[in-house]
Amino acid sequence: MQSKLNLDQGLIEKARSSARRIAEDTQQFIDRHTTVTVERAVARLLGIDGVDEIEKPLPNVVVDNIKEGGGLAQGITYWIGNAMIHTEKNPQEIAEMVASGQLDLTKVPVADFHKIQEVITPIAQKMVDRIKGNRKDRENFLTNLGEGRKPYLYVIVATGNIYEDVLQAQAAARQGADVIAVIRTTAQSLLDYVPYGPTTEGFGGTYATQENFRIMRKALDEVGQEVGRYIRLCNYCSGLCMPEIAAMGAMERLDVMLNDALYGILFRDINMQRTLVDQYFSRIINGYAGIIINTGEDNYLTTADAVEEAHTVLASQFINEQFALKAGIPEEQMGLGHAFEMNPDIENGFLLELAQAQMAREIFPKAPLKYMPPTKFMTGNIFKGHIQDALFNMISVMTNQGIQLLGMLTEAIHTPLLQDRALSIENAKYIFNNARNFGDEIEFKKDGMIQKRAQEVLKTAADMLEEIEKEGLFSTIEQGKFAGVKRAMDGGKGLQGVTQKHEKYMNPFVALMLGGVR
Repeated sequence: MQSKLNLDQGLIEKARSSARRIAEDTQQFIDRHTTVTVERAVARLLGIDGVDEIEKPLPNVVVDNIKEGGGLAQGITYWIGNAMIHTEKNPQEIAEMVASGQLDLTKVPVADFHKIQEVITPIAQKMVDRIKGNRKDRENFLTNLGEGRKPYLYVIVATGNIYEDVLQAQAAARQGADVIAVIRTTAQSLLDYVPYGPTTEGFGGTYATQENFRIMRKALDEVGQEVGRYIRLCNYCSGLCMPEIAAMGAMERLDVMLNDALYGILFRDINMQRTLVDQYFSRIINGYAGIIINTGEDNYLTTADAVEEAHTVLASQFINEQFALKAGIPEEQMGLGHAFEMNPDIENGFLLELAQAQMAREIFPKAPLKYMPPTKFMTGNIFKGHIQDALFNMISVMTNQGIQLLGMLTEAIHTPLLQDRALSIENAKYIFNNARNFGDEIEFKKDGMIQKRAQEVLKTAADMLEEIEKEGLFSTIEQGKFAGVKRAMDGGKGLQGVTQKHEKYMNPFVALMLGGVR
């Protein structure tokens, strides 16, 4: 891609190299550790599902059992495989035996390590084949039905009731939406378990459960056939159950997942050790399943100034890119996030926003960038809000963004109503159609305001990444250099769920999904 911004390619490579070394340094810690939710995700991938008599999810039951018995360091696969040898039961039956008190996994006599591997590998391979089949199904839908043009029109549903969400999602697809995101109910990211079954109540959103995923996937496939294009389904793969939700999404053919390396640390106060280990396995799953990940850099600008701290967004995009590559996610599945969040009263703010969006497009040319709408400075004035969203849509089509989360004119008033969503889709379709090739027809003034702004942000981001490379990512987060939020290495939620791996640790899905790369 020819640079309209006259960006220094050497500086881009310097920033990318710093981010690569930051990720490699952090990966050494990640590779030595596992967490309770990584192991619960593995349990789910082995086919364990359901709840016990007090509605505790069976993946929690079996992982808690080995944790209490001092066996978490070997991983759940080791103990389930060992129990399969001695009981001749499958993983689901073994989980039910543990739940009923008939079996304590760490007290079963230990079999030969290689025999455990032999008995568990076919079970793991079966699930990997199922996920591969889902990916093939998606490809078939895209080939036979087709899809909307980029930028994809991305809208949210968030009633709390999955069946009401289905009605709203299908209505949005008929109006022109390409991606439906089911907003997760408030604070679910802080639950250290995944609720079970369909749900009809939720505050600020709808519970992310595997059954809810299945219900919405079926509904979108049906409406996709009706409107003649594939409709993508998005949910939230973050929080204390990040890898589990990735596993559930892979099993039910979700297409897009919010999946950031740092978001949970900064904005949900989840322990940084826990989050960084969890994001790795969740991204291995998402990468293998062909799921586009959306990163959360847009959130930085809700706590920090979008003009002064723009470089932190770019620095985080570089880091997220490298962590994603480590987990086997290709650039084409990286929905790196940024946002239209500058104060609308700034003179020439549109030009500064355009510089930021074009810079992201040029630095990450293969990524389906996720562009987020104005929210921080939406006032409840629906007429001004609709114009702000129109300017946001204009920049998106000019800079060839990939995934456009549509702004709502009623932002800051209420959860979108059907008519709010319809107006936002109409706004975007009008602008995208009328300015479809506008970006191809323009270039930016040499050393003008737009070029200088992008060059300045890139230089500051590269300097920041060089500093992080020297200090380490953990120390940088402790100092509050991202989003102005400080987090302690041993603070936050979930640290007790992190453990160092035993020399006989076993997780077959890493090798099966990465093709033995790591």
